[in-house]
Amino acid sequence: MTENEDTGSDESGAGKSKRPQQVFTLLVEVGRKTGDGLPDKATGAGLVIYASGVDEAEAVRETVSILKQADLAPLDVSGYGTMDERKAGGDEIDPAELALMERALKENSVIVAQMTPFFD
Repeated sequence: MTENEDTGSDESGAGKSKRPQQVFTLLVEVGRKTGDGLPDKATGAGLVIYASGVDEAEAVRETVSILKQADLAPLDVSGYGTMDERKAGGDEIDPAELALMERALKENSVIVAQMTPFFD
């Protein structure tokens, strides 16, 4: 059995199946906040993020928490599904994007893949 395979029960022996981590693609809009590191005249930014979680809600919570720790001001989060859901929907995922998704899964992390500042 590999490290990622589910044994069908959790450590406590309660018989609950541990849900596997998945990687979710999120688009996060951030506003301005002192010390956010955005360009001076930017009004905010859009971030493409790959975040791991057992479900999308967990991935969103972790992402928002980390962005706040980084002095960013998350305003809105849109979910675009898991890698498998995106592929099933016809999205083409290039090798660089796939590598970042696999890294997020392996490291159980939140990865900012792209940040685009907004200007008026």
